[in-house]
Amino acid sequence: MHHIRRGTGKPLLLIHGLGGHWQSWNPILADLAARREVIAVDLPGFGQTPKLAGETSIRTLADETAAFLHAQGLTGIDAVGSSMGARLVLELARRGGAVGGVVALNPGGFWQGWERHAFFSSIYLSIRLLRLLRPVLPAVCANPLGRALLLAQFSSRPTKLAPDVVSDELCSYVASSAFDELLAQLAYGEEQQGAPRNSITQPLVIGWGRRDRVCFPWQAKRALALFPDARLHWFERCGHFPHWDAPAEAAQLILSALAGPHPNATAELSHARDANYAAHDLHLHLP
Repeated sequence: MHHIRRGTGKPLLLIHGLGGHWQSWNPILADLAARREVIAVDLPGFGQTPKLAGETSIRTLADETAAFLHAQGLTGIDAVGSSMGARLVLELARRGGAVGGVVALNPGGFWQGWERHAFFSSIYLSIRLLRLLRPVLPAVCANPLGRALLLAQFSSRPTKLAPDVVSDELCSYVASSAFDELLAQLAYGEEQQGAPRNSITQPLVIGWGRRDRVCFPWQAKRALALFPDARLHWFERCGHFPHWDAPAEAAQLILSALAGPHPNATAELSHARDANYAAHDLHLHLP
């Protein structure tokens, strides 16, 4: 599995979302690498990693990731995932053994009913538009209006994003050999299983953007019901990619949540704990 390593310290695994690649983490990579040795992967069928010979699904990607960690001597590594990658790290946490502490940013897979169809159809149409625009994507992404139109579903502040980050990400979507199959698997394949209370003893934080139009904010309550050991952290005025819309906050959450016995970890996570009331009595809605 193709990957890059940056920084020094306790290893930290980064797993991108559907269509992405390791560069998806560029907005926070330097901040994380200042404290941790960051290992950012290209999942099979994305970036520079070839597609799997058989089925591409959360199950097979989890198998492949666990095998990669074992081969690299990284079993038990702390892990961070975004979107599809967030669901993947939750699955690895549920299985136990492969990863340590986990931060899952806006995980997919907790939709029901019409939400499932809305996810599939909106992403299906988006990727086809991007494929038509492929020859001019860098030029479109260089224009603030172009970024606003292409990323309206994904970001709460697309005009503020770096054009090269947006262009690299969208071009990666177009180039991915596993995109279509995995999109269908995510929408209509095997549903995410949960983990009983007290079965996950390592830190587990689920982060969610309040303005997410891909994985709607009310789905956070379902995620917490399946993973009752998790803390919930809300990203205010953020869309589907908190590490893009609020990079400083996302990096701080990751570093503090996975700090282990660091004396400041408890204080730095107070906002995440306060947000955990959503598990019981939160009326979730789109702002």
